[in-house]
Amino acid sequence: MGYDAKTWADIPAGHDNPLNFAVTSRDRQLIEMVTDAVKNDRVMLAYQAIVPAGAPARPALYEGLIRVMDTTGRIIPACDFIAEIEATETGRIIDCIALEQGLKAMHDYPDLRLAINMSARSIGYPRWNEILRRGLRGDPTAGERLILEITESSAMLVPELVVSFMTDLQSEGVSFALDDFGSGYTSFRYLKSFYFDILKIDGQFIRGVAHDPDNQVLTNAMLSIAEQFDMICIAESVETAEDAHYLQRIGMDCLQGYFFGAPTVRPPWDTTAWESASA
Repeated sequence: MGYDAKTWADIPAGHDNPLNFAVTSRDRQLIEMVTDAVKNDRVMLAYQAIVPAGAPARPALYEGLIRVMDTTGRIIPACDFIAEIEATETGRIIDCIALEQGLKAMHDYPDLRLAINMSARSIGYPRWNEILRRGLRGDPTAGERLILEITESSAMLVPELVVSFMTDLQSEGVSFALDDFGSGYTSFRYLKSFYFDILKIDGQFIRGVAHDPDNQVLTNAMLSIAEQFDMICIAESVETAEDAHYLQRIGMDCLQGYFFGAPTVRPPWDTTAWESASA
């Protein structure tokens, strides 16, 4: 028996075939899991070191990466859920929590320089802006120690708004990083206008770069762009000594990845946290 237009119209979105149903169900479960974590205060930052390429023994700064804990106690990284929540109210609340926790860490540790991820959608979110302004007012050194990371795809949602927002905050000392560069579709016209302070090369071009001629060409090209626009260039997802040595040799400014340390929810600079955990 055939199906008429009304029959198809009655089928809820995402239920038209088994694959779409499975994807829709998974997305709904992720959103519910993150929403529950937010309601029950199971959201935290994991910190990962970013080191100078020529002197990796001492981190130049840290990135605060959002994590949530599910009901079983598993810590879930942002890459497992951020795409599903970014355009939702929960996404805005996650950005608020990340910024609030990051600013608190900077207040508690005055030597800490910290990068915090944000979505361009949060620029117009009142609660996020109030947290930022309160943090900058409460600590005269916070602006010069705070880096806000915006992904390439997020920045391109509202490029004119991002440019204006960056200009205002850079006058207060805040730095901006273009995250995951190379993974999206940045217009070079906007790249010239953005005035990012830092460019972070997406890990897909960095993993195995020491032995991959294609990635070497692309990484060198992105490094040249950063140099042309006076941006510090950071290579993400550095996982081997060979890749680290190659990146240092071509003049990369900073390196970030598991070779130098995995993200940890215990602040690496806080020795009391380690002492309490081992007691």
